Amino acid sequence: MLILMSLNTPRKDIDAVKNKIVSLNCTPHEIPGKSKLAIGITGPTDQLKKEDFIMLTSVEEVVRVTKKYKLVSRMMQSDDTIINFDGFKFGGESLQIIAGPCSVESKDQIFEIAGSLKESGIKFMRAGAFKPRSSPYAFQGLKEKGLEYLQEVKKEFGMVIVTELLNFVSLPAILETADIIQIGARNMQNYALLEEVGKHNKPILLKRGMAATVEELLLSAEYIFSSGNKNVILCERGIRTFETSTRNTLDLNAVPVIKKHSHLPIIVDPSHGIGIWDKVPAMSLAAVAAGADGLILEVHNRPDEALSDGFQSITPQALKELLEKIKQMAPIVNKKLVLNEDK
Repeated sequence: MLILMSLNTPRKDIDAVKNKIVSLNCTPHEIPGKSKLAIGITGPTDQLKKEDFIMLTSVEEVVRVTKKYKLVSRMMQSDDTIINFDGFKFGGESLQIIAGPCSVESKDQIFEIAGSLKESGIKFMRAGAFKPRSSPYAFQGLKEKGLEYLQEVKKEFGMVIVTELLNFVSLPAILETADIIQIGARNMQNYALLEEVGKHNKPILLKRGMAATVEELLLSAEYIFSSGNKNVILCERGIRTFETSTRNTLDLNAVPVIKKHSHLPIIVDPSHGIGIWDKVPAMSLAAVAAGADGLILEVHNRPDEALSDGFQSITPQALKELLEKIKQMAPIVNKKLVLNEDK
């Protein structure tokens, strides 16, 4: 349920509504918008009636939200959520690029790639220190040593670091290093972990599960939101289908569908989505055309030597060429690619 009030509503009237919600064993969520103040309600809302609120002072409208997900719904908040990193934004008219290797492999490797990314104007660097792999014998990441290298990269190059959280054990170390915490596809429905990261205010990059529906992705985001963290970036990264000619099937349908039903920013991962390096540029441009708020790309200085996901990684030179094409395409879909060189 959603209570709509004027932006100029006196604080005592807002508090009266919130106190009423609490008295009915539900939780209020204050959501300021461009033209209205909304108070969302979560909890056992089935028992609530519009009459419980419509007569309260300053209440203009009471709307029942019919979606299973409430706080991330476009009905709950009509304005796009914009997550701002000192002028580099996810959401709205901005088009943002996250790039870097699948894994931190060595100090020399991560510094070399960071230098190349900075030359291209990339502000957001992705790299995994803890790696969930299908095989227990595959490279699992450098773990704490990898985080140490990422900390050094942040200081040396001024990068915003995006790295994956696997479990509760590694959360304190990840919180120290990551500027954006990635929840990977395998953990999208790890609800206890989602609730835990929801207790922190650090932005969360939530990847869609390999067999998850759009609704299930949004419900996972709802877990984070309902725990208090409203800084969530969704990510379409391909789903598992019967098709075997590519690693996954990149579901670009999800981008406009999510844009319709949710206010959260959504980016696309064409690297995992198709899994073939020379097809990544085409799917990147397709994602921009679909209305994505950004891309997350695997970039490696020597893909043939990569310890993980080399076959889907593009080179720094290929990234430069792709960025030039994105710059040309972005205005067509009312987006602007903001690189570090532009700031």
